[in-house]
Amino acid sequence: MILELLDVHGYYGKSHIVQGVSLHIKKGEVVTLLGRNGAGKTTTLNTIMGVVAPRRGTIRFDGKEIAGLPPHAIAEKGLSLVPEHRGIFRLLTVEENLTMAARRDSPWSLEEVYRIFPRLRERRRNGGSQLSGGEQQMLAIGRALMTNPKVLMLDEPVEGLAPVIVDEIVTQIGKIKESGIPIILVEQNLAVCTQLADRHYIIEQGRVVYTGSNAEFLADDGVKDRYLGINIAA
Repeated sequence: MILELLDVHGYYGKSHIVQGVSLHIKKGEVVTLLGRNGAGKTTTLNTIMGVVAPRRGTIRFDGKEIAGLPPHAIAEKGLSLVPEHRGIFRLLTVEENLTMAARRDSPWSLEEVYRIFPRLRERRRNGGSQLSGGEQQMLAIGRALMTNPKVLMLDEPVEGLAPVIVDEIVTQIGKIKESGIPIILVEQNLAVCTQLADRHYIIEQGRVVYTGSNAEFLADDGVKDRYLGINIAA
């Protein structure tokens, strides 16, 4: 496995948000972190990235301990997080946003990113502030690819987007999956999750309460109703 968390605890101040999370992801795999709002999903991603320093537990990436390292050191090792707020530079053009993140050793060239995200090619001279929400999300993901990630983490990539744009981004994430990059996906849209994921984790009150394959998750309406309050067939 390329990334493993064992009994990880994370805090915001005195608030104990991540309460012993254990999970793993293998090469080429897509896993989701599911759960209600406030369950600890985003904090788990931030703890992996070192934005929230874990107080207990082990985080191994590519066989090496990374818990306690600063975020920039973790990013240099090949972990990349696309946050919910996207974090693009609004005063820079699309192409400037992409090229500033490029690494010499990355197989993800500008042309390769434009192949997956043709809208970005069309908008390459536009500033970040001139993009729609969906285009900003594509830019944020494309910029992450330019860093040559070994694991890509996406936090709510389709939240608030129109259905036609959601379909487009799902297709694009599917192409990234085909390239072999492991993906950790935090997403409320279960239809999106079940289209993309190999396995699912459900987090409740900072703990993993369920893990299962995509087929197992789809077949278990009781789990969806109990922990998510949603029947995917509805």
